[in-house]
Amino acid sequence: MQSETRYERGQRQLARIDGDAGQAVIEALADIAPDFATYLLEFPFGDIYSRDGLNLRDREIATIAALAAMGTATPQLKVHIQAGLNVGLTRQEITEILMQMAVYAGFPAALNGLFAAKEVFAGEHS
Repeated sequence: MQSETRYERGQRQLARIDGDAGQAVIEALADIAPDFATYLLEFPFGDIYSRDGLNLRDREIATIAALAAMGTATPQLKVHIQAGLNVGLTRQEITEILMQMAVYAGFPAALNGLFAAKEVFAGEHS
C-alpha cells in the first residue's frame, strides 16, 4: 500500500479543519494559480498542520492570533475563526484570543479581529 502524499495529506487536513471554506479557496485558485493551490495544500496543510507536537485546536489558536496581529488578513482570519470553531474552540475562547491581541498587536488589530469574529459567529448555524 502506497503512503499518503503531501498533497493527499493536505487535502485531508484542509477538509478536517476548514471544510467547504477551504475547498472553496482551492477552487477559486484553479483558474488563476493552480500551482499555488497545490503549494497551499502541500506545505501548510500537508506538512505543518500534519506535524506532531500541537493538536489542531492549538494550531488554530496560534493561527487566529497571528492573522489578527497582522491586521491585513481579514478574509483568512474569518476562515480560521470558523476553523477554530470546527476543531473545538468556543466563541468565548476565540473572543479572548482576539482581546489578547490588544496587548501585543494593538487595539485596532483586536477590534478588527473581534468584528471579523462577530461576522463569523452571526453566520453560524447552531
